[in-house]
Amino acid sequence: MNMRVLYFAWLRERVGLAEETVSPPPEVRTVADLITWLRSRGEVYEAALADPSIVRVAVNQDYARPDHPVQAGDEIAIFPPVTGG
Repeated sequence: MNMRVLYFAWLRERVGLAEETVSPPPEVRTVADLITWLRSRGEVYEAALADPSIVRVAVNQDYARPDHPVQAGDEIAIFPPVTGG
């Protein structure tokens, strides 16, 4: 199950990648599962995603909640909260 993961802003700096293709195990079924699995991939991921409540996720360019399903072929964007004024 390949997914394209994009990292933005300080997440990109902490992970050291702008994007990557990942193949999570079959038990990764939701955004929350994916974040948990990414955190398990090493120290830089653990540090960058240590507090999932301060990151936002979009699945195929639509904002997604932690319980949103993910599947093969999805584009997952992970970024800090956006503010405007």
